[in-house]
Amino acid sequence: MGNNGIPDTAFTRGFTAAAEHIDELGHVNNAVWVQWIQEVSTSHWAARASAEEQEAHVWVVVRHEIDYHRPLLPGQSVTAHTWVADTASGAKFDRHMVFLGADGAKHVTARTTWALLDRLSGRPMRVRAEMIARFAPD
Repeated sequence: MGNNGIPDTAFTRGFTAAAEHIDELGHVNNAVWVQWIQEVSTSHWAARASAEEQEAHVWVVVRHEIDYHRPLLPGQSVTAHTWVADTASGAKFDRHMVFLGADGAKHVTARTTWALLDRLSGRPMRVRAEMIARFAPD
């Protein structure tokens, strides 16, 4: 594990607060953080899943648990770090996320639960051990 409890092998992606992300309080709106969590999660899936897996499966969010530690102001940037749990519970799989500012301070932390579905039938599928191994930290 690296700084802030983030595994060294976490998937990362950067974001910069633009005018359209800012709410009436002058910082990134909570709904934008949810969108960014979705973007990071799906980018991680696209980077690690085979083309066949992406064609056959889709992930849906069943729960978001988000803590807002400090605001992100216009023009400021954060780096999102994400990794997955060591085990799944049937079709459900937890993902952890930390958004760090340039100074290393936490802006947002989250744990989201996703369910794996068969894309054609829409039915839940068990998350297999080999999939966990590919997405879990080394």
